[in-house]
Amino acid sequence: MGSSDKSKSNRLLRALIPIIVGLIILMIPRPADLPFNAWAYLALFVAVIVGLITEPLPSAAVGFIGIVVAAVFGLVDPTPKGSIKWALSGFSNSVIWLIFAGYMFAAAFRKTGLGKRIALYLIRAVGKKSLGLGYAGALIDTVLGPFIPSNTARCGGVIYPIISNIPPLYGSEPNSPTAKKIGSYLMWTTFASDSAVSSLFLTGLAPNLLVIALAAEVANINITWTEWFISGIPVLLALVLIPLLAYKIYPPEIKESPEAVEFAKNELVKMGKPSNKEIILAALMAFALAMWVAGGEYLHSATVALLVLALMLIFKILDWNDVLSNKGGWNVLIWFGTLVTLAGGLTKVGIIDWMVNSIGGIIGGLPAITAMVILAALFYWLHYGFASMTAHVTALYTAFLSMALAVPGLPAKAATLILGHAVGLFGVISPYATGPAPIFYGSGYIPSSDFWKLGLIFGIFNFVILTALILPWNLMLFG
Repeated sequence: MGSSDKSKSNRLLRALIPIIVGLIILMIPRPADLPFNAWAYLALFVAVIVGLITEPLPSAAVGFIGIVVAAVFGLVDPTPKGSIKWALSGFSNSVIWLIFAGYMFAAAFRKTGLGKRIALYLIRAVGKKSLGLGYAGALIDTVLGPFIPSNTARCGGVIYPIISNIPPLYGSEPNSPTAKKIGSYLMWTTFASDSAVSSLFLTGLAPNLLVIALAAEVANINITWTEWFISGIPVLLALVLIPLLAYKIYPPEIKESPEAVEFAKNELVKMGKPSNKEIILAALMAFALAMWVAGGEYLHSATVALLVLALMLIFKILDWNDVLSNKGGWNVLIWFGTLVTLAGGLTKVGIIDWMVNSIGGIIGGLPAITAMVILAALFYWLHYGFASMTAHVTALYTAFLSMALAVPGLPAKAATLILGHAVGLFGVISPYATGPAPIFYGSGYIPSSDFWKLGLIFGIFNFVILTALILPWNLMLFG
């Protein structure tokens, strides 16, 4: 069998696996309290997730096909008008447009040379070792974390455009055999570190604020910024260990490069003074940063991002062809839009409510700590079924907190915070788990199979931090 025949055979197998998995679920006797359309939708959803892993087609195409199948068969809404309205609903999600803007910002940083300049400054400061660069990305995120509640704006809009300029300076290019020289390690470390930053600060992730709002409304439990931070102190260990763990598990081929510092110095001399477009871009990004930090009551973070993109076009930092030709940005827009829609469908057909009711029966009568571990585990790993952290919190947090509060001997504030810190930490588990995920997934440095494997490994690592450290720490603080 020739190489082309083997390739076709492998592609066929990758296409058949998700179909077979979906059919198996469909044939399993459905629970009596679930209608057929809900069970069929669950089978389709799982098939799509498996398809994203086996990747017989590009991820965006897999999600698009899933949406079309659900719409054609009316699995979410039986009416033609309601079905198409649901199918297109994900594209109105503000996070998607923040992600799209993040790609455009990265293009602007590359086109003007500002990204290269900042990357050279970083290399000059800590570029002797790849591990140092890994910690540099994590440090930038940590410094910005308390001030920017949108991790998509922070990690995807500010940090990614800078970090993405570093690998090419080491001869590490995306979608090429050189990707693993340093680019793969640096991209994964930066992304994974953001999960810890998002959990550590109350204002490090927008859904964290939703968590405390729901806790106050449902159980009259009020959480301050300081309480959140103190309760999440064990997350600091994760933040310290993630770059090192990635260095061991997903090591860069270039470990040390002492000549890189001298190279960076020489390149900065060659670049000379910043150009007018670099200065304008820096001013626009400073404006975006200021609005993301303090302008939330005036403009939504996605509106800020689109405004800055519009200003980039006005000042000719980018032209419209730059926007049109950015395949990565448009690809992610479609891919993430379909996933948000598919995940929202789980709630619409009643799958989420059914799962929550089933869980309530499992934990009844268990010891407090055991019950909390089970609730934390289910709340955490169910995120595979969501393409939006906000949607996850909206759909599940109130129900899980209510179940936790019903457990005798479990401190209410501890339960509130344990589930709250899980939200940032589970952002690492999949290519669609959080806003920055599709940006780094689409960078060209981390192959799909690697992203899924690393997501599971670091997801387990974060889960251990949650249950082995954050959980007992909070029980001690508030017990």
